[in-house]
Amino acid sequence: MTKTQTAQPGLLARMIRAGAGEIPADLVIKNVRLLDVITGTVTPTDIAVVGDRIVGTHGQYTGRRVIDGAGRFVVPGFIDTHLHIESSLVTPYEFDRCVLPHGVTTAICDPHEIANVLGGPGISYFLECAQSTIMDIRVNLSSCVPSTNFETSGARLEIADLEPFRAHPKVIGLAEFMNFPGVLATDPSVMAKLEAFQGHHIDGHAPLLRGKALNGYLAAGIRTDHEATTAAEGREKLAKGMAILIREGSVSKDLDALAELLDENTSSFMALCTDDRNPLDIVEEGHLDSMIERLIASGCPLHHVYRAASISAARIFGLADRGLVAPGWRADMVLLDDLERCTVSNVISAGRLVDPPLFATRPGVEPVGLGSVRSRAIEAGDFHVTAITGRNNVPVMEVRAGLILTYRAEAILELTENGVIADITQDVVKVTVIERHGTNGNIGRGFVKGFGLQHGAIASSVGHDSHNITVVGVNDADMALAVNRLVELGGGFAVATGGKVIAEMALPLAGLMSMKPFEQVAAKLAVLRDAARALGCTLPEPFLQVAFLALPVIPHLKMTDRGLFDVDAFDFVHKE
Repeated sequence: MTKTQTAQPGLLARMIRAGAGEIPADLVIKNVRLLDVITGTVTPTDIAVVGDRIVGTHGQYTGRRVIDGAGRFVVPGFIDTHLHIESSLVTPYEFDRCVLPHGVTTAICDPHEIANVLGGPGISYFLECAQSTIMDIRVNLSSCVPSTNFETSGARLEIADLEPFRAHPKVIGLAEFMNFPGVLATDPSVMAKLEAFQGHHIDGHAPLLRGKALNGYLAAGIRTDHEATTAAEGREKLAKGMAILIREGSVSKDLDALAELLDENTSSFMALCTDDRNPLDIVEEGHLDSMIERLIASGCPLHHVYRAASISAARIFGLADRGLVAPGWRADMVLLDDLERCTVSNVISAGRLVDPPLFATRPGVEPVGLGSVRSRAIEAGDFHVTAITGRNNVPVMEVRAGLILTYRAEAILELTENGVIADITQDVVKVTVIERHGTNGNIGRGFVKGFGLQHGAIASSVGHDSHNITVVGVNDADMALAVNRLVELGGGFAVATGGKVIAEMALPLAGLMSMKPFEQVAAKLAVLRDAARALGCTLPEPFLQVAFLALPVIPHLKMTDRGLFDVDAFDFVHKE
C-alpha cells in the first residue's frame, strides 16, 4: 500500500474488516486455485482485494467487483530483478504495455544506457516515467558511468551526481558495479560510491570473478550477480553469500547453464532477470513467463521456480510488501491457465485488472535526448586499418551466439593500398566504433569473427555501455553509408549493401529508444533481422550482438572508440 493510500481516512480499517469478511471487498477473484510458493500446495479459494492490498484468501468473499477465476491458477506477480529498459528499444511506457501482460508486475531497472548518453537528466526521465507506469518500475542508480575510462561516453556520474536521487521513492540502491577492477584497486571514485551506499542494496556484476578476488569484491557489500555463466561459477558465488540472478536475454542466454542450481535448497537465494531483451523476442518467445516454463521443463521443482520469480526476488531486493498471494501483501497476481507452461491469461497489478483502458490512464512524459547523435559525416577511408608493423597475424575478436563474452582469435589478413582488409573466407570482417557524442571524433578499428557476413554492413547507435556507433562490415563504402544514415535518423539500426540502405529503424530518444508502439518496433526488428540474414549473418540476434562488441567490462576482447581492448589485462592491445 502506498503512502498516499495509507493516508486515506478509514482505508486500513476497511481492509481489516473486509479481510475478516464483515464488509465487501473492492475486488474479489472467485474460484481460483492458489499456488503456495512456500509449501507447494494448491488450494481452491477466493481472493479479496481492497485498494492495492490482498485482504483475504483461503475462504469465500463478496466484493463490489467480481472476476470469475474459472478454476485457473493464481501465483504472485513476477519480478524481473535486473534489466535495462532501453534495451527493449522502447520507452518505459511501451515497455510497461509490452511486458506487464506477461505477468511481470515489478521490474528493477538500471537506466545505465540513457545515463551514459545524458547523465542525470536521463535518470530523471526514467524516474518520472516510473511514477506513472502501471507496472511498478524500481530503479537502481547507475554506478559506473562511464563503465571504464577506456571509452568516450556522453556523461560522467560521480557520487555527487547520484546523491540527489538516493531518497527518491522509486530508488532501491546502487546498480550493477561493473568496474570490479576499480573495486579491487579501491579506486577513490569507486570507493566514494560504495561508501555512500553502505546499508543500501548494491548490485553486482562480476563475470568470471572467482577466489579471493571475489571475496574482496563482496567485502564491499555487493549482494547479487547476474553474470554467472556456468554452474560452477554460480555455486561458488552462492556459497559466498551472493544471490544469483538467472539471466536469459536476447543475447546473454544463461538459463540452460544455471538451471541445475535452482532447487529446494537454493530457491530462496535465486531470482530471474532478462537484462537486455528486445520486443521482437518478447512477442515471439515471451518474457519471465518463458523462463519459468523452461526452468520447470528442465526439472526444477515447480513451486521453487515460482518462488524465485516472486518472493525470493522481493526479499533479495528489499521489497517487503510483495511476492506472496496472502493477506496484507501487495495485490500483484498472475492468473494462469497452466502452471507448468506458465500460460498467462490475466494480470492484476496493485489491485487493478490489466487491460488497455488501464494503460490509457497514464499521463504523458516528454521525451529527452533528441539530437544526441553528433558524429561527423563518415567516409570509406575512415575505416582503413593500418598495417601492424612486423606482424602478419592480426588480433581478432570472436563472437559466439548466446554470449556477450567475446574471445581472442588471430587471423592472417591481406594488406592492400587501403590497409588491412576483411576476409570472408575466414569469417573475419571489420568492426569499428565511432564516437558519437560530439566530444572528440575518435574512431577505433579492428576485426571480428563469427557474424558470417558475406557482404554489406550492420550499424548500431546502441553500443554498450557508452553508446557510440558500432558498425561491422565487409565493405568500407557500405559501412560509411550505414553510419551516416544512423546520424540522419538521430540513432538506430541500419543495414546496407551494394551502396543502398536496405533496412533501418530510428531510435531518436537518446539514440537508444523508439517513440513508436512496441508492436511497430517488433515488426521493424523482424525486417532488420531478415536484412542481416540476407548479408549472410548467422547470429540469431545480430543487433544486440553488435551492441555488446563495445562493452569493455565483459571478457575477453572488446572494441571501443579508442581501439581494441583486452579486458583481462584491462588495457588496450599493444601493437608491435
